[in-house]
Amino acid sequence: MNKKKWILLCILIVVVMILLPLSLSLLFALITALLLDGAVQRLQKHLKFGRGLAVFAAFTAYVALLGMIGYFTVKVVFDQFVSFASSLPEIIKEVYASIIQPTLTKWEQVQETIPRGVVQSLEESFTAGLKSFEEGVNGFLNSLLDFIAFLPGFMFEILIYLIALYLFSLELPRLKRMIADSLTEKTKEKLTLVLEELNKAGIGFVKAQIFLSALTFVMAFAGLSILGVPYTVVLSLLIVIVDILPILGTGSFLVPWAIYAFFQNDQALSIGLVILFLVITVVRRVIEPKIFSSSMGITPLAALISLFIGFKLLGFIGLFAGPALVIVFDTLRKARMIRTDFKF
Repeated sequence: MNKKKWILLCILIVVVMILLPLSLSLLFALITALLLDGAVQRLQKHLKFGRGLAVFAAFTAYVALLGMIGYFTVKVVFDQFVSFASSLPEIIKEVYASIIQPTLTKWEQVQETIPRGVVQSLEESFTAGLKSFEEGVNGFLNSLLDFIAFLPGFMFEILIYLIALYLFSLELPRLKRMIADSLTEKTKEKLTLVLEELNKAGIGFVKAQIFLSALTFVMAFAGLSILGVPYTVVLSLLIVIVDILPILGTGSFLVPWAIYAFFQNDQALSIGLVILFLVITVVRRVIEPKIFSSSMGITPLAALISLFIGFKLLGFIGLFAGPALVIVFDTLRKARMIRTDFKF
């Protein structure tokens, strides 16, 4: 009998692993329903709402909050993006007049004093650079078209997510009873402990990410405002996005900008951008392990190692998967489902 149970469990795990990538909307809906269940229960307890009315109230408030955040974010970003796009031709013209044209003029004067072989090699390198730049622009445009094509499917996924969230919220007590009835008391105790720890760590992880991103946005917005840079909201959001990537995330945005400002003879802006880059990078890297450790209940060293190894192995996804695996392992160890008290 035990053997049959293990076989069924293995089959179930394989099926879940196959279906999980195809059911992310449903998975996120279930997780959200679990997170909102506390609010639903409080409405039932304090306001004496029935389950259906409590779920409807919590769901409506959640959707309204998402809608407000989405509306204001899209509005601000769209307005500043349109303003930036309208000034882009002038920026390109200025770059050509102040950097490209003087460089070409100097090159025409200098190339007469350089051996022909060196000139040819430099011209080939320049041509290769232009080709790479052209390929990069084409890649960006293709990515933009792919994103536009992706939007209808994304909106459909959002619709499925919201419908599933509402239905999961309604059915959550029955789902919990079904799972509880199929488990022994000992297994229920362990599973309850695991779920409580994972829920606590998961909420802590989300809070840590939101706090770090908000801190980065504030530092970027304040720094760009002091430097008198336009489109501060859009640029600060871009800095937040690239800063999620570890090591030198903001460097891929701020350093080229600082170099451009230097060639524009705007040394104050160039130095200011470098200082802003250093401040954001140092502050984030110093407090990141501490924030993760205090939010998720793991040590700063474990948080730092999990972030670093996770990124090295899985890239961006590893930033989430690394700490998550540490949390799962630590939770299973506390539930004594994994034994670590052995000796060699």
